[in-house]
Amino acid sequence: MSEYIKIESLLVQSIIDFKLSQDEQYAFRNLLEGLANKDELLAYARNKAFDVYREQGSVDSDSFHAGLKWLEKIVKTIDGVRNAISATQPEAYFSPGDSCANQIIHRIQSAKQAIDICVFTISDNNISDAILAAYEKGVKVRIISDNFKANDQGSDIYDLAKKGVDVRLDKSPNHMHHKFAIFDQQILVNGSFNWTRSASTVNEENITVLYDASLITLFTQAFESLWQASESI
Repeated sequence: MSEYIKIESLLVQSIIDFKLSQDEQYAFRNLLEGLANKDELLAYARNKAFDVYREQGSVDSDSFHAGLKWLEKIVKTIDGVRNAISATQPEAYFSPGDSCANQIIHRIQSAKQAIDICVFTISDNNISDAILAAYEKGVKVRIISDNFKANDQGSDIYDLAKKGVDVRLDKSPNHMHHKFAIFDQQILVNGSFNWTRSASTVNEENITVLYDASLITLFTQAFESLWQASESI
């Protein structure tokens, strides 16, 4: 049975009594979430729902109003799946410009429980202020940074450590050159973008925002390994 037929069949079966039960709504949502080419299929499901509603017709005012409620629930279910999908699609941002820094700040401000940051350097005061604010509101913040870059003029690494943020520096004679952060074990920000003002104002840089659980696991493992191999300030 094709994906389109499955969608139509479920819609036709569920409108027979002009009601969308919880079981039917659950089955419909699961069907849409499990199908490939979701954008096309979600559009089809929405259009087919209106077709099925019109084809069913309404014998009396009670059926008419019940049918409208059925259609409303169907549309809300489709929109819920669409929103959930779009919320977890990879995103990319580029500099020069403030889009990379603004996205990093947004993710820091949105974190609820924990932020693990592994970056070459931090000297953008706007990002540092956001990190400190997150720490002060109770978010667990851990930072790993490069031991040489921490001593650069304008670096905020030692200042963040003095204010209580848990900061460690690598002990390698080589650079700790990563630029990634993990937010609440659900969102990964990674890319070439250094957390500096010049990265926003003059450099060609990028970040990607990713929600893939397997990638987050791999980056978490890399972070924990570096964390154990680094030393506290």
